[in-house]
Amino acid sequence: MSISCGYVALVGRPNVGKSTLLNALLRQKLSITSRKPQTTRQTILGINTTEQTQFIYVDTPGIHSQKTKKINQLMNKAAVQALKDVDVIVLVVEGTIWREEDERILDAIKRIDLACVLVINKIDKMTDKRDLFAHVKAIEAKHNFVAILPLSAKTGHQLERLEQVIEPLLPDAPHLFDADQLTNRSTKFLCAELVREKIFRLSGQEIPYATSVEIESFVEEPNLIRIHALIWLDKPGHKRIIIGDKGQKLKEIATSARLDMEKLLDKKVFLQCWCKVKTGWSDDERMLKQLGYEY
Repeated sequence: MSISCGYVALVGRPNVGKSTLLNALLRQKLSITSRKPQTTRQTILGINTTEQTQFIYVDTPGIHSQKTKKINQLMNKAAVQALKDVDVIVLVVEGTIWREEDERILDAIKRIDLACVLVINKIDKMTDKRDLFAHVKAIEAKHNFVAILPLSAKTGHQLERLEQVIEPLLPDAPHLFDADQLTNRSTKFLCAELVREKIFRLSGQEIPYATSVEIESFVEEPNLIRIHALIWLDKPGHKRIIIGDKGQKLKEIATSARLDMEKLLDKKVFLQCWCKVKTGWSDDERMLKQLGYEY
């Protein structure tokens, strides 16, 4: 059998389950997830290597209409750029919901001559599957998809079928990464993302979008890794909320992140988190570059 290797973009509007799908395809957690939209801000590669095939999945930020701040512009740019640099596109939508944003993303895909698989995610939440048939028929008329596949990234239903659909679409090529490599991102990046995930999950609606996380120090000792994380916030009021009464909220965030870091690194972690205010950081080009956002 021939050796194949290729890039597969997971694209869609915010909160359709792209990162959950990536984690399911990798059989382990890589991308952070939450119920809030726009959790993913930067592209991240997830690599799954079998004996013959190397799937290089590209998890992208949700393409959205809010473009006022530089960070939103960068997120959209990263997602659109991913469409141009891959071999296969997987468009992820949510159940029988089809919004204007889904239509705009499909229009962008139509302008690119690439194989596209449509994944209808979150079917585990559907109470009446009969609605699905009519929805699929309507979508079939929109584009010549290689396949339309209802699945559940949460339960794993139809996951292997998706891999079977993607595999023959990848080019014959040598593997680009070592067989045991999971991602292109650094350990520091992954640790910063874990802190950010806990902020998304444990704080109110507004706060997560006004925060970013920078790993200031990462020191590996024989039996321990010491990590210092700096949480950037947009307003002094946000800092008070993140810290919480007597520091309890920040402690909760740090403890939850530390436990996930220990699973990721397979080592004890000593994590310290600080908060710092930088008004307008999400619209500051220099600050965004410092935080690792790509222009």
